Amino acid sequence: MSSALDMFRALADPSRLRIIALLRHMELSVGELAQVLGQSQPRVSRHIKILCDAHLAARRKEGSWVFLTPCRTASADSAFALIDVATDIDGEDHWAKADAARLAAVREDRMRAAERYFAEKADHWDAIRSLHVAESEVETAILQLLGNHNVGRLVDLGTGTGRMPALLGSAAASIVALDRSPEMLRLARARLEQTNLPELKLLQADVSAVPLPDRCADTVVIHQLLHYLPAPEGAIAEAARILDEDGRLLVADFAPHDREELRAQDAHARLGFADAQMNAWFGAADMMMEHMETLQGGALTVKLWLGRKTCPAQNEALNG
Repeated sequence: MSSALDMFRALADPSRLRIIALLRHMELSVGELAQVLGQSQPRVSRHIKILCDAHLAARRKEGSWVFLTPCRTASADSAFALIDVATDIDGEDHWAKADAARLAAVREDRMRAAERYFAEKADHWDAIRSLHVAESEVETAILQLLGNHNVGRLVDLGTGTGRMPALLGSAAASIVALDRSPEMLRLARARLEQTNLPELKLLQADVSAVPLPDRCADTVVIHQLLHYLPAPEGAIAEAARILDEDGRLLVADFAPHDREELRAQDAHARLGFADAQMNAWFGAADMMMEHMETLQGGALTVKLWLGRKTCPAQNEALNG
């Protein structure tokens, strides 16, 4: 009874009802909520605390930012359904229309910030892209590799700007996109909220310690990330841990090369990977290598490695 009272007390305020309505449209930071509501951040923070204490909203820290989402519990869903019924009866008020317009402005601000970042980095990224086959060819090969399989619960480790969820999202049941960089996650958010994707969650975390439970994914993608890592095998082991049995891991990265300037100028910790090395890491993580593909077309050769999660008994039989 007390939790129900807390919930209804939390909703008995026009500003908090507006906050819930906004969060059900998109994940927002405290500052963005203050911008839409036209209220001070301290005041908005007090409203958020009440909603979180009543288990109607949840906080998620991303670097120095805090993002808010609606809670995904049966009681919260019931409360939201009640709000929907009341809205259907009474119709949208002027606050809802004004908030929708301001929310569109927040989306536009995010897109402009992303465009500025891409413009600043364009020369740098174009220089690296010029060294290997066109990204469109890589993405076509990825779609062909995964096209015959149900993507299901997709996890993208090191999502960067969110390209892999955008590419594979239409075939996924749910998506978790993870990156260590708050800036990259903001870029991914700006890109992905413009697309019609299934259930999507963005997480700030290290790929060597993924904050997800065992066997929660059907497909894991690690796209052009491993060469930045001092211990790539740790990321592969984490990918295997979160994969369900028969789940698939797709790694896209470079074949061995001698472009030493990439280590000095672009923080590449590894100058590509050999098939034997990747096969050994997959095997150590109870992954069976199903396919290896080579995409040549420049100074750097792109490789795709597709593995399938097996149980230890299967691995022993295969290796025996």
